[in-house]
Amino acid sequence: MDRFDAMAVLVAAVDAGSLSGASRALRLPLATVSRRVAELEAQIGAQLLIRTNRQVQLTEAGASYVAASRRILEDLAEAERAVAGEYVAPKGLLTITAPVVFGRLHVLPVVSDFLLAYPDISVRLTLADRVLHLTDDHIDLALRIGNLPDSSMKALRLGEIRRIVCASPAYLTARGRPERPEEVARHDCVAFSGIDAVQWQFATDGREQRVTVRPRLLVNTAEAAIDAAVAGLGLTRVLSYQIAAAERAGQLVEVLKDHAPPPAPVQLVYSGQGVLPLKLRTFIDFAAPRLRAAPTPGMEH
Repeated sequence: MDRFDAMAVLVAAVDAGSLSGASRALRLPLATVSRRVAELEAQIGAQLLIRTNRQVQLTEAGASYVAASRRILEDLAEAERAVAGEYVAPKGLLTITAPVVFGRLHVLPVVSDFLLAYPDISVRLTLADRVLHLTDDHIDLALRIGNLPDSSMKALRLGEIRRIVCASPAYLTARGRPERPEEVARHDCVAFSGIDAVQWQFATDGREQRVTVRPRLLVNTAEAAIDAAVAGLGLTRVLSYQIAAAERAGQLVEVLKDHAPPPAPVQLVYSGQGVLPLKLRTFIDFAAPRLRAAPTPGMEH
């Protein structure tokens, strides 16, 4: 039995959630996948997976073994990349994530230019408003908006973005313009679940102030919240770059600007562990100055 091969099969089964999923992902017969996991369990003398008809679950021993297997396989892949010349010339697959709107408007153009400049690199770009875990989701680089809680990560600051409250001119004409944060509680609100859905943060006299809102509409994307606000359904709270176009078109108006909370940093985030692959270092060196210098509406450089 090839131990590394068996580890890769085990990790694939866990990632896919089932042996059949691993079979499809690896393009191996299901019987082969099942046999390799069984042989690995026999070799180490412990049950790693609990098998059911549709899925697999890790045992306690399995959770530890899979975590170690991931590290070993990543170290092996890094060694192979070094031998193959990735650390001499940038090549290989680069996995990047960014928020949906910011990624589409600002990261994708940079990625496009990068791919033209470096034909031996491929990029998988995942746009999502949820925070993906760099290690668990196999992400090389993330563009994050907000403070970085994990000190093991490295961050390169690009600028900062404000969280703002806005509404359509028609809504403000009909319902009035709030002048104090506490007045927001009496207004119709469109809440975006990714950013403080029912508690909106403000700053008053240098102190944080939170106001509980009762959303008439709760959505899970910024685009939906913005569209609803443009339609006159109420106040919404999003990031400044997300409404830049609607604000320029006169479709949305910012309110309570004097009570806006401190801006959030925009950063490129990557693992601080181990040697930085040349493909990643090359992209950071390529992208960071462009993202800083680009006229990004709603982002202060």
